[in-house]
Amino acid sequence: MKHYLRRTLAVLLSAVLLFSLSACAGTDNAQRRTDKTNTLYVGYVGTSFPSSYMPWQSRDGIAPTISSILYSTLFSYDDLTGIYEPLLADNWCYTDKEGNRLTKEDGSIDYDLVAETYKEEQTMSDTHKKKYMVVRVELNKDAKWSDGEPVTVDDVYFSLDLCANNKLSNHAGALAWVNDLKHKYDEGIKKSDGLFTYDYNPHNYPISEDEKDTVIYMHVNTVMGAVASLFTTVLILPKHIWADKISAEMPINSSSPSDELTYLYQHPVGCGPYVLDREGTNSAQITLKKNPDYFRKAEDGSDLYKVDTVKFVLYQDKNVAIFAIKKGYIDILDSSIPANYGTLFEKEKNIAVFSVPNTFANTLVLNVNPVDGQKNEIRDLLGHEDFRKAIALSINQEELIQYCLDGAGSTYSAGLVSDTLENMYNPDSDILRGDYTERLAEANAILDTYATEKDELGYRLYNGKRISYEVLANPGEQDTVSYLQIQLQKIGIELKFAPSGNSPENTYLYHSRFDMTLQGVTFSLGTVDIMLNSHFVNLNKSSNYGRIENEALAEKIDKMRNTLNLDEKNALLREIQMDIAKLYYKIPLYSANVTSVARTDRYTGYVVSPSQTAFSLETLQHLEFVGG
Repeated sequence: MKHYLRRTLAVLLSAVLLFSLSACAGTDNAQRRTDKTNTLYVGYVGTSFPSSYMPWQSRDGIAPTISSILYSTLFSYDDLTGIYEPLLADNWCYTDKEGNRLTKEDGSIDYDLVAETYKEEQTMSDTHKKKYMVVRVELNKDAKWSDGEPVTVDDVYFSLDLCANNKLSNHAGALAWVNDLKHKYDEGIKKSDGLFTYDYNPHNYPISEDEKDTVIYMHVNTVMGAVASLFTTVLILPKHIWADKISAEMPINSSSPSDELTYLYQHPVGCGPYVLDREGTNSAQITLKKNPDYFRKAEDGSDLYKVDTVKFVLYQDKNVAIFAIKKGYIDILDSSIPANYGTLFEKEKNIAVFSVPNTFANTLVLNVNPVDGQKNEIRDLLGHEDFRKAIALSINQEELIQYCLDGAGSTYSAGLVSDTLENMYNPDSDILRGDYTERLAEANAILDTYATEKDELGYRLYNGKRISYEVLANPGEQDTVSYLQIQLQKIGIELKFAPSGNSPENTYLYHSRFDMTLQGVTFSLGTVDIMLNSHFVNLNKSSNYGRIENEALAEKIDKMRNTLNLDEKNALLREIQMDIAKLYYKIPLYSANVTSVARTDRYTGYVVSPSQTAFSLETLQHLEFVGG
């Protein structure tokens, strides 16, 4: 580790020479040092900035961050509390089939009443036309687009309808976002309605004249998580900007946009807390100005967001970006930094390093069920549950945290749910514990039933071949693979690092062209309905990279998805964690703390929450400018 830090320091020193070359041309690197205005300078490390600000177009790099500031979803979701927090919308609830609210006296959702109301839906076949739940959503009446037009339910209808109509959206991801909405198109022809407003209300849902612009009803699948992606993933678009500009010949997400569409891509009209300063934006810098018409206010009636201007500055090398913050060229980095880098700031004045727990786990995924043509006798060993158990027993999470993260992390349960999620976490699923020497003895005893012969380096031989696997990972994960090599060598299994490249899913993972890979995993009550299915059931271009097939687990996940009883859902989730743990398929390595760094000479009041860096919408609401 000392050698690693010396190498890091050497790279940082070389950054002095590279600095003027690595920051893109056209940006005055020193402008922050003479800026007396309430302007936050944010460093971003990447190859380029987006040229389009149509929020559905890209989910890569900094694009999602910019989109979340310029636009808004209906709600945000708090993983720890399980609460949908108001954004563009103020309230939501389930209703009965007549539109009457299923809520308690305090306005909260009465989940027992929801379960009772829709229990008959659970017995219907999946193809029954009337199998749905009704959801009522109320928009904030003061919401405006950045051009001054009011946000109405017509915009919500337009956006969700567009997601469902691939002919007009040309966006496969958008179809997934509204998968649980009972609003369907087939080749551009509407097959079913799932969105209802004052102007289109065949079910006569209670919407008063005063509510006609703010209340919309939705029909969703009988799955409690059905609202998650509808509420928190779909960034709502302004109908009056886009509706007459798109067609089947020129969809909103076009690879060959017209000049008119290109202009709209580059001049966004959103309803978020900031607007794009087009003149202050170029290939090296993105400038956002506080939206004067933003509708959400602080409790005292003042502006909710305290920073007047946010300038994102592009760096093509992380070390150069870190040098920039040390020298005062930027206030904060947009992304987290490696835990090892934290020591570089220990003696720096006016710099704060934040390290917070993460609900996100790094796992080692084994290719347990490769497609035909990708099978071989060494890889086939991974299909045996006890063989996988031996690998899992050999992994020492505490050691990985110490040497790969400098202690800035925590262990993670084999059930793959964070212990911070109290309602759904099952401590009994944390089965990869106990004395490490005893675990190694058990692992070696298991492997002796497969291969007792070893070569001169101590690696096991299976039918005369060394048991050796490649681990697909990115360059930043080489340290993790190196320590995994040391740990698995203790049970006679060889590991080798294999670079994953830019698009590992399409190059390797979806086609079973790998032995093992590193994968991030995070589950919460708001995501389990979609993500458990994706990670452990779906075999078609999903997060189930190793193609596990387990009928009992799949049935239990389906039952969990379809129950409307919250207590039953949590009970099933605890059972599922035990099943996942005993598969030894996605083996937890650690949960790395999120480490971020910021200067405190111009701003104070940074906010850090679990799984977040110090740069967030919450921070922008609390920063105090002290550098004027």
